[in-house]
Amino acid sequence: MFVKAKRYIGNFFKKSRSVNNKLLNPVSLIIIIIVDLFILFNVFAGLDDISRWHISPSEAYPCISEWKNYRDPQQMNDRDYKIIESSLNRQSRETSIDLNNLGNEKDRLGKVSDICLNYGELKDRINIPANRTISQTITQKQKKIANLEQSNTSIRSQYDSTLLEKIAGQNSGQSINNVSAEKAKQTIAQNKTSIASLKAEVAVLKESLIKKPESINLINAINDDSKYQLLTQEYQSASFWYPSIQLVFQALFLLPLLAIALIVHRFAVQKEAGLVALITWHLLVIFFIPLLLKIFEFLQVGVLFQFLLDIIVKLLGGLLFLVSYLYIFIIPLVGFGLIKLFQRFTPTSKIQDVMSMRFQNQLCLNCAKRIRPQDAHCPHCGYDQYIECQSCHQPTYKHLAHCKHCGSLQAPISLSDNLPTGNNQ
Repeated sequence: MFVKAKRYIGNFFKKSRSVNNKLLNPVSLIIIIIVDLFILFNVFAGLDDISRWHISPSEAYPCISEWKNYRDPQQMNDRDYKIIESSLNRQSRETSIDLNNLGNEKDRLGKVSDICLNYGELKDRINIPANRTISQTITQKQKKIANLEQSNTSIRSQYDSTLLEKIAGQNSGQSINNVSAEKAKQTIAQNKTSIASLKAEVAVLKESLIKKPESINLINAINDDSKYQLLTQEYQSASFWYPSIQLVFQALFLLPLLAIALIVHRFAVQKEAGLVALITWHLLVIFFIPLLLKIFEFLQVGVLFQFLLDIIVKLLGGLLFLVSYLYIFIIPLVGFGLIKLFQRFTPTSKIQDVMSMRFQNQLCLNCAKRIRPQDAHCPHCGYDQYIECQSCHQPTYKHLAHCKHCGSLQAPISLSDNLPTGNNQ
């Protein structure tokens, strides 16, 4: 098994750096590596662009985070005013413009939730000059409150220090504080009165803003539990299917490139156009690598992963690491099964065509390097070129249709028995 894997890897690298069985010189190798990197960069850029073609769940449901935060037990304090304030902190009609841009079906696929669009319109109706003025007044008063509280904290620390100096019998002229204890006490009391008055004014202003008709409509909308449940269900469904949608679009981007590269590569091999065969072989590898990575990425975040995750959560609670165990055991088994399946459907006639071409060109039936006609084993890879004829029991070439001695038809060798791995030349 190790020898076979080593042979496959060796043939892969040989095919990637040789033209008609001749190794590329260092300059040509550097050029093709630079070309590979340039193409690979553009392939990933194209994959990234096409994966964004369909709007994401967060773009389709941009209001979901606000609706969730509104129902968060830790956000219950003053939550109605916070929602209104978030609407007033935007430029005029910014919210609805953003939402409409996200739902522009001319540029992207998908649609923004009607619930979020209506919610954005309700927020825009609040964002009028009169309400912004009230919000600015509230902000100014809150800043005054913060300044007075900071001043009280500073004065209180000096007041405590002055009391300690007085208890120690220190002369007031030698005090390090600029405020006397009596004056500090008086200033703190005045500031507390101002703070209480400002807080009362802020509460009145907030209440007046909340009682506005446009504010009531917004609060009623975000408190609608039926719409919230529908929004949550749609968002979860979109999040569940979004990785699958991305993979489909990325596959649509890569599969035509793979198909074109494969067709041209086969044509170049048949016509013995070595340089074209080399370039298209590199293209096949470059196009296949991102597809493989995207499939692995999908398996980690896609429908299958979510399905296994839901089963683990229901059966075993929080033991989510068991999903990784399942992948470790299931994926190799699936891969092994696919290999066995595709090996069964490998066309024998195609193998015989390749072997016939190699025999005519005096090449090893396995590694495609040149050998002498009398060589029973390849001096390069050690592959046995002959097999015993089932009719005359004389040695004849493997993988060819008829015996070279008696001409009888040979039964095809098992596809798992040392299939050729070199260039199809």
